[in-house]
Amino acid sequence: MGLTAPDPDDRLHRGGLRLERFVDPATWGRDLAWGLAVGVGLILLWEAGRRWLPRARELERAIADLLHGLEPSDALGLAILSGFAEELFFRGAVQGQWGLWIATLLFALLHTGPGKAFHLWTLFAAAAGLSFGLLVIHLGTLLAPMVAHMLVNGVNLYRLVTRPPGPDEPERADPQAPVR
Repeated sequence: MGLTAPDPDDRLHRGGLRLERFVDPATWGRDLAWGLAVGVGLILLWEAGRRWLPRARELERAIADLLHGLEPSDALGLAILSGFAEELFFRGAVQGQWGLWIATLLFALLHTGPGKAFHLWTLFAAAAGLSFGLLVIHLGTLLAPMVAHMLVNGVNLYRLVTRPPGPDEPERADPQAPVR
C-alpha cells in the first residue's frame, strides 16, 4: 500500500481491461454491498458537514450555480460516467502503478476550484479517494469503489441540480422558459 512496486500477482496489475478487473463473479454481492456502504457513509459525512460547516453550504451554492440548467437525468448520467471513468483511472491505473497515496493525492487535487469553499471539496475528495483506494486494496476489484463513487456523485449532483434557492439567493431562471 503506498509507493511500493505493484505485486505482479495482483489482479489489477495483469494488464488489459478484462472483466475480472471490475468484478469477480464469486464476490460481486460482497463488493456491491461494500460499495453501497461506503457510498452511504460518505454521503452521511457530507450531510454532517452541510449541517455544521457554513463553508460546506457556500460550496454547495457555488457548485449548484455551476450546474445551473443541468437536468436531473443529465446529473445522474454524469454521476455514472464520472464514477466509472475516475475509478478506472485513479484506482485502476494510477493506484495500480504508483500506489494508494499518489492516487489519493491526485484525486484530491483534481477536485479543486476557486475560493476557500472549494478547499473543503478537496478535503472531502481526499477522504473519498482514500476510501475508494482502500476498497480496491481490501476487495481486489473496482466494483465497490465505482458503486460508491457513482452513489456519492448521483445523490449529490441530483440534490444540487434540484436544489431550490436559499433565502439569501436570487431565484434561478427556469431553463425551459422562453427567452425574452
